[in-house]
Amino acid sequence: MSGKKEIVSASPKVRKLAREFGADIYQIQGSQREGRVSEEDVKSFIKESISGKVEKKQAIKTDQYEHSEFGKIEIKPIPRLKKIAGPHLEKSWSEIPHVTQHDEADITEMEKFRKSLRDLYTGEKLSITPLPFIIRAVVKALKAYPNFNSSLDLKKEKLIYKKYFHIGIAMDTPHGLMVPKIRDADKKDITELGQEIKKIAKLCKDLKIDKKEFFGGSMTISSLGSIGGSFFTPIINQPEVAILGIGRAETKQVFAGDKYENKIMLPLSLSYDHRVIDGAEGARFCTHLRESLGKDFAYKLAV
Repeated sequence: MSGKKEIVSASPKVRKLAREFGADIYQIQGSQREGRVSEEDVKSFIKESISGKVEKKQAIKTDQYEHSEFGKIEIKPIPRLKKIAGPHLEKSWSEIPHVTQHDEADITEMEKFRKSLRDLYTGEKLSITPLPFIIRAVVKALKAYPNFNSSLDLKKEKLIYKKYFHIGIAMDTPHGLMVPKIRDADKKDITELGQEIKKIAKLCKDLKIDKKEFFGGSMTISSLGSIGGSFFTPIINQPEVAILGIGRAETKQVFAGDKYENKIMLPLSLSYDHRVIDGAEGARFCTHLRESLGKDFAYKLAV
């Protein structure tokens, strides 16, 4: 077996339609001459997929040989949380037509402001990470672009717009990935958000968090800044329609005006559901985030 996929006959317009709906063109049975796939074939496939009538074509065999035939191996059980999260992630990735846009935010002024924060009563320096500022910036962007704070109901063919702002925070715990929600993030200041993050992180670590706290979110933030890396493709946490990935901030030479200056740049990776959000709106959302995290906006995010 060569391992190559069979050639599917379809026009660029039909292929684009299939991509927009997140449909695999190789799974669609063509009704035209010599099996050519038409627009109606794609639409019929989508309808059948929603109703659960589609049977996937037999996948290429990848287990023809045992791993042990090539050398020493070790077999371990899949951790419980990964068993639970795996099917959900697979469902999100296969059902949602993901688009990921990458950008960078100049957080030089924000970092100066953040590191200057002190307690009003004791004068002690406050230990606050950039994450509360990012949460506040996301909430501002959600208010400006409500499509990002929605969920898609395919059965009723409707969009559900949420009037609350519950931000999911992807947390790396000893037990695996957890995504609890910061409830009513729009009503909390920077200090309160920082305290809330520490509180739910401990609850997740101690496995004492209520299961309900993993549901009912507006949008999720996945931050790898403390670990490293720059851009990546975060998977949308269904039934949400967007997720923001944060990389590690780095000092870079940036051309500003007529000269190069050292700036602290924060990598942003925004994934969204293309059935709900188009590229132009995604770009505007990213721009809004950049401006909120940029010069002169740090103070506004803090109050």
